[in-house]
Amino acid sequence: MNFRKGQRREDPEINLIPFIDVLLVILIFLMVSTTYSKFTELQITLPTADAQKATDKPFELNVTVDAKGNYTINGEPVSFRDVNGFAQAMREAAGKGGDAGKSPVVIVNADQFAMHQMVINVMEAARIAGYEKLTFAAQTGGGK
Repeated sequence: MNFRKGQRREDPEINLIPFIDVLLVILIFLMVSTTYSKFTELQITLPTADAQKATDKPFELNVTVDAKGNYTINGEPVSFRDVNGFAQAMREAAGKGGDAGKSPVVIVNADQFAMHQMVINVMEAARIAGYEKLTFAAQTGGGK
């Protein structure tokens, strides 16, 4: 027996609008709460290099900078007030150890944890002293 002849049964309807609203709210929440990686600090270890040793040894000034801010020229500790004072100390060390007419090669031996400004001070002092040849010492191997 069928008592409902005139009524037709409707198919259930799925309303997607609330579902899309919920997904958009979740998406907005994730976008706002996500932390984006910022490369403000690079993890590097310096210095290492592979190179052949020079066959002839030019006149050199070995400038050492340690992590505590101490400077030496050819193994002798140097104290100075400004970059001009360090340039004068470099001139004096060059006068002691080599050819008076030859410009020495300034070799910077900087600790890997030395502040960048300390190395810049050595470079600036070499420029003020008139020494155009400047190089950096590094350990061989490692860092590959």
